[in-house]
Amino acid sequence: MTKICVLGLGYMGLPMAAILANTGYNVIGVDINKEKIEKLKKGIIYIDEKEVKAIVQKSLKSDKFSVSTNIEEAEVFIISVPTPILEDNKKPDLKYVKSAAEMIRKVMKRGNLIVLESTVPPNTSKKILLPILNKSKLKVGKDYYLSHCPERAIPGNTIHELINNDRIIGGIDKTSCEKTREIYSSFVKGKIYLTDITIAETVKLLENTYRDINIALANEFAKIAEKIGINVWDSIELANKHPRVNILKPGPGVGGHCIAVDPWFLVNNDVESKIIKLAREINDSMPKHVVHLIEETVGEIKNPTITILGVAYKKNVGDARNTPALKIIELAEKKGWNIKINDPLVKNFKYHLLELEEALKDTDCVVIVTDHDYYKSINLGKYNVVDTRNIGIKARLLGEGLSRSVGC
Repeated sequence: MTKICVLGLGYMGLPMAAILANTGYNVIGVDINKEKIEKLKKGIIYIDEKEVKAIVQKSLKSDKFSVSTNIEEAEVFIISVPTPILEDNKKPDLKYVKSAAEMIRKVMKRGNLIVLESTVPPNTSKKILLPILNKSKLKVGKDYYLSHCPERAIPGNTIHELINNDRIIGGIDKTSCEKTREIYSSFVKGKIYLTDITIAETVKLLENTYRDINIALANEFAKIAEKIGINVWDSIELANKHPRVNILKPGPGVGGHCIAVDPWFLVNNDVESKIIKLAREINDSMPKHVVHLIEETVGEIKNPTITILGVAYKKNVGDARNTPALKIIELAEKKGWNIKINDPLVKNFKYHLLELEEALKDTDCVVIVTDHDYYKSINLGKYNVVDTRNIGIKARLLGEGLSRSVGC
């Protein structure tokens, strides 16, 4: 059976490796993080998602899946490493992709297939990956094959989406496409589309940039609604009754590993990208706007205590990567406010997390940043509340003017 080496055992790499092992491939998962490898060897799954834990534990108990900090020879290499942006200039940081390519180059042999899954700027495969891999003296398209197959999955539903979503495979040539399809078709139930390698890189960015711009539009609508004294949530719901309109929901900002990052890969591609950049700036400005709403709510209270409910970047998951909650907390601290934080799902965060009762004790304002279902059943009637997600409680809503519109 084909041996597959998955480089990067994060939110997507580890589930992908487990799926492949349970499909029947011999899989070695490689990560430079020694702590991750040691946990996996002990059967500890660090991704807090029920389905992920189950399939990883099952694969680890079989003889099909092993983990290591060292790369080994294989027939197929799948790169699933992080591609963050640099905070100072918003440019992509491809050091992990480069490092993975260098590791592969040292063990490459004829007939190998290299698949890049990590989300990357356009032309990364041709301008970054190829020059590194070609140092092996093997020729792409003749001695080895290269493709890009970006993941399309969301934390909280990872396994289902990795298996059932449609996938796009972009190859450096037709043979690379076909060899990659052979691997992915063994477990993907959705449709598989073959295309050019640079198109595949760009499509993933277009998908997430479209969503980012739509969210920015909703956030701008929210600010306008506040000025004219109407409820933006009602307005959007009614506008979406139009058969060709689908406005997304406003919120405290955009987080996660994709939407908050991927649009910058297009902005930094030396092309005109005014709308994309503006959308990023609008969404990145929302934490400041939320703090303004808090300030209006607490009024003349000196040194107020503010309770933040939810620091995950989206509801019902424990993932706090790039969460707008962090910026809200940092801005609030600069004002000298006392900050108390609760999130029932997040395990690791920069700030100390409290139990709900302690977080609500003697608070002057409760701010709902993440709309976990958990918070919808809590009675917050006696508190001043700023609700950035419209979870259905009596509160000062993001995107609601201070004057109330009266229904007919």
